[in-house]
Amino acid sequence: MLITPNPATPEGEAIIDLAGKLDALQARTGEWPGADTVDILGDWLSRFAFATSKALTRQVTGRAWVLRRWDRHSDEVTLWSDEASALAALAQHARSSWDNVAGTDGVPYHPPADDQTAIDLYYGPKEHRGDEDYTLSAEDIARCVHTPRRLSLADDTACAQANSAAVFHPMADPGDEGLPCIELAGILVFAYLDPDLRAVRVSVHLDTADQQLVRPDHTVPLQVEVEDATVFSTLGARPAPARVPAWKARLRRLTDRTALHAAGAQRKGG
Repeated sequence: MLITPNPATPEGEAIIDLAGKLDALQARTGEWPGADTVDILGDWLSRFAFATSKALTRQVTGRAWVLRRWDRHSDEVTLWSDEASALAALAQHARSSWDNVAGTDGVPYHPPADDQTAIDLYYGPKEHRGDEDYTLSAEDIARCVHTPRRLSLADDTACAQANSAAVFHPMADPGDEGLPCIELAGILVFAYLDPDLRAVRVSVHLDTADQQLVRPDHTVPLQVEVEDATVFSTLGARPAPARVPAWKARLRRLTDRTALHAAGAQRKGG
């Protein structure tokens, strides 16, 4: 069955235009000379965009403090997990080069113990820093996530892809109003030490769960386990598995190794 290009579409119009150019070439030369044909096809193909656009989800997985320090001899950039560590490294550099500024413009001969004070004295006012300076800023660490088109709890591959895309959101610092949280398929699981309850507290939030996980009754299948005991479940009665799942076996081995290490350390300490 022959395909008739639709001149009302850009694609169809382009195909008709190509056919016209090739017909004109054959009418002029009696054939399709290779060089002329390649030129025509090259110009024609340049009208198309063959790159496939794929929507990517930008996911922030953490934050890093970016410290850039430069002088006449070097220019270096380092990454730090928190601001205090970045300032400590910068202050260490300032103290190692303190002889360059000691005794000038009221700078003491010995560097102070406080990191920020040492940095401020060493570098001086911004407008007087000259060839030696630094910048320090907090930047997001992000990744592009390929969300599975179909997310099903019965699909091993889809579950593995979703699990591998899980993100841990730590507190930025002790003054952060947020709490440490794991984000998985839109589900938020907070685990933290609660001084009011004097307990380890775990909080699961399902209101932002991926809609593909929501059942017809508007609930999300959920089971919570502590050690080997199921403390909460919406799954109902289920037959016992024939064997221990691989992930649970690995978790048990890790727990056993940790317990043995702690016991050995306690015996040595005793």
